[in-house]
Amino acid sequence: MTKVQLRYDLMRPMDESMMEQISRVHAVYGILRVQPGDSFHKLVVDYDASRLSESEVETVLHKHGIPIVLHV
Repeated sequence: MTKVQLRYDLMRPMDESMMEQISRVHAVYGILRVQPGDSFHKLVVDYDASRLSESEVETVLHKHGIPIVLHV
């Protein structure tokens, strides 16, 4: 297992409906943890890089309706 952490900015602040969407992302094989960052405008994703690529993680987040922007 190769654990990798990605940090994203959100296009809008996290709210209750987004938290529900995030909880569904945890069911995706290879996603280890998704949690708020240091504010409700940030998201931190830990994933298994031996199972998913960075672009696949971003695709999963977009499919679940989570409005992310890659944090550089």
